[in-house]
Amino acid sequence: QVQLVESGGGLMQAGGSLRLSCAASGGTFSNYYMAWFRQAPGKEREFVTAITRSGITYYEGSVQGRFTISRDNAQNTVYLQMDSLKPEDTAVYYCAASGTGNLREQSNYDYWGQGTQVTVSS
Repeated sequence: QVQLVESGGGLMQAGGSLRLSCAASGGTFSNYYMAWFRQAPGKEREFVTAITRSGITYYEGSVQGRFTISRDNAQNTVYLQMDSLKPEDTAVYYCAASGTGNLREQSNYDYWGQGTQVTVSS
C-alpha cells in the first residue's frame, strides 16, 4: 500500500512562489506515474500536471510555463514548483500515484495524498 504525504502549502501573495512536496512510502516509487491535482472551493478536482517514470511532463494549460513538476526517485518524492502564482491557483493540492493509463484522468490514479492548502491573495 502506497502512502503519499504532501507538504509545502500555505498563504502567498500573487506573483510569489511556493514549492510543494509529496513523499511516498510503501511501494516502488520509480514504477509510478505521479501527478498533482487541485480542487478549488465549489469546483471539481482538476488535473494540474503529471510526470512519467522516465520524466516526461504534462501540464494543464493555465499552469504551463508557471508550474514545474519534478521527481527524485532516490528520495521517493515528487515536487511542484509554483511560480507567478495567481489568486485562481487557490485550491487544495493533491498528490496522486498511478500505474498506467491517461495521466489526466483521476480514475487512473490508485493512491492519493490528503491534500495541502494553497491560498494566493491578490
